[in-house]
Amino acid sequence: MARPVAADMMAAQGHHPIALRGKGAMNNDRITDPRVGLAKLSVTLRTLHKTLIDVETHRFGPVGSPYEHLQLLTVHPQFAWLRRLSAIIAEVDERLDDKEEIDTAAMAAFKTVIQRLLSPGSENDADFYDKYTDALQASTEAAVAHGELRRLLSLLPVPAD
Repeated sequence: MARPVAADMMAAQGHHPIALRGKGAMNNDRITDPRVGLAKLSVTLRTLHKTLIDVETHRFGPVGSPYEHLQLLTVHPQFAWLRRLSAIIAEVDERLDDKEEIDTAAMAAFKTVIQRLLSPGSENDADFYDKYTDALQASTEAAVAHGELRRLLSLLPVPAD
């Protein structure tokens, strides 16, 4: 049985899933509800991740079946850099699955992890950053997805020092 995506979980809790990506999803209002913020983050990260997979698959060349594609994503060294982002998405979704209340500190912590991953620096994975910036330059779709993620991150609470 497939795990529900963030939009499905929000719908089950009485929130309209279209609000996650349609009108009002990316206005300039700060996001104060941590569960809504993480759900939007999950959807936005998935969009970016899918786009990055498409870019890397295009670079790799023809892939056989969907099963072979999955194998490439999970074990082939060329796709290894994407696994960091996959892990973050899994962590966000696990937190959304948790029945405990989500506080703004948890949402801010995810924001920090993602911002660090997407930024250059000695404490970050240089391989991820290099391949990520290459993908942004190679694909308009990846650049747009990156922009949407950055915009969403700007609406999330600032981590406490």
